[in-house]
Amino acid sequence: MNLKDIHNVFFIGIGGIGMSALARYFKYIDKKVMGYDKTQTPITDELIEKEIFVHFKDEVRLIPDMFKNVKNTLVVYTPAVPSTHSQLNFFRENGFVVKKRSEVLGIITRDTFCFAVAGTHGKTTTSCILAHLLKESGTPLTAFLGGISEDFNSNFVLEGTEYSVVEADEFDRSFLQLSPDVACITSMDADHLDIYGTSNELQKSFRDFVEKIKPGGMLFIRNGLPLQGTTYGIEDGSDYRIENISIEQGTYIFDLVTPTGVLERVRFNKPGRHNLLNGLAAFAMALQAGSPPHRLAEALGTFKGVQRRFSYQIQDTDFTFIDDYAHHPTEISAVYEAIKEMHPNEEITAVFQPHLFSRTKDFADDFAKSLSKFDVVLLLEIYPAREEPIKGITSAWLLEKINNPKKKLVSKLNLINEIKNCKTGVLVTMGAGDIGMEIPKIKKELAYAS
Repeated sequence: MNLKDIHNVFFIGIGGIGMSALARYFKYIDKKVMGYDKTQTPITDELIEKEIFVHFKDEVRLIPDMFKNVKNTLVVYTPAVPSTHSQLNFFRENGFVVKKRSEVLGIITRDTFCFAVAGTHGKTTTSCILAHLLKESGTPLTAFLGGISEDFNSNFVLEGTEYSVVEADEFDRSFLQLSPDVACITSMDADHLDIYGTSNELQKSFRDFVEKIKPGGMLFIRNGLPLQGTTYGIEDGSDYRIENISIEQGTYIFDLVTPTGVLERVRFNKPGRHNLLNGLAAFAMALQAGSPPHRLAEALGTFKGVQRRFSYQIQDTDFTFIDDYAHHPTEISAVYEAIKEMHPNEEITAVFQPHLFSRTKDFADDFAKSLSKFDVVLLLEIYPAREEPIKGITSAWLLEKINNPKKKLVSKLNLINEIKNCKTGVLVTMGAGDIGMEIPKIKKELAYAS
């Protein structure tokens, strides 16, 4: 497929974070862009503001004639779209070029120097830090991000086309469409077992991803993963490592050790050892663009963050509200540890919305263990996303497994009242579903109450 021959791009699932970044890219290079999504969100509102038309009904009649020209229209879809989708089937049955988001991303980045961040946790934060470091060091880049970077206020960055930054998503084996020059694998915990079936099969896909790295390219891996590559970590023996960590007014201060030297008293503002590691991985990758180490270290200190990744919503002397995208037991535990490190001795209320029936089923005991650490647990109903219900797999079933006397199943309608009844010092909301839509309401009510 030659993108020069494409005049129109139609997205099915345009409101997704990765899809919307691609839509912005095609709009920027002067293609006609429109698409469908099932739900109106702030992302679709922003696309519409940029004159990218979005409709919310799966009806073929809503596709303009311009986009029914089979010769110059590209159709991009997300694997989350059901096979019964009428617009998708219209395009397939009429000979259009129809590609998954990952395929298109692979085509766009193939002729660039591509940085790809893979792993079951940390992809979005690491890629956002990497994009920030490269920009601050003057590297011309395009970035397709899986979250809204607070530094760019966007999930799409276009500061040049020589380098690209992408998330290498393991879902549906999407990352096997990429051909990176520099890759990173942050973690390989079991996830997406509805796709892979077993943890071993998931790990095999990461090994397959490593084979996609261009000849002469580099692989960075979190120290301890069962792969061969340049390691990073807090542990001794890591090729890139962090030492002498201290906290000053909520900011990490540390020494950053590289194979060629030590950068002392580097600053990083995002709480959590997992975020420190994300920053270290991004730093190591950015060096491969020839960026001066001292400039990259300075840029670590100015990284603002990513929306819904340990995002402070309220910070008062007696109350803190944090929002996070955590939707896997390992991520929930990392959030807990970060809160305890930055806010010791405070009681913590956790609001969690499970994401997917299959993930809840596969990791129920681990979810229960991670959630049991919090002082109070408010559990929302499972967000189904692309899935149909699984018999017996409910939030009530998960709640029974949580070993915590202060636990409760709540509805979104009653959530704010339940939160107000919890007189804890720290509130954290977690989940990858539509809980993110509730955050502005919660913030407004709690700020008003205080």
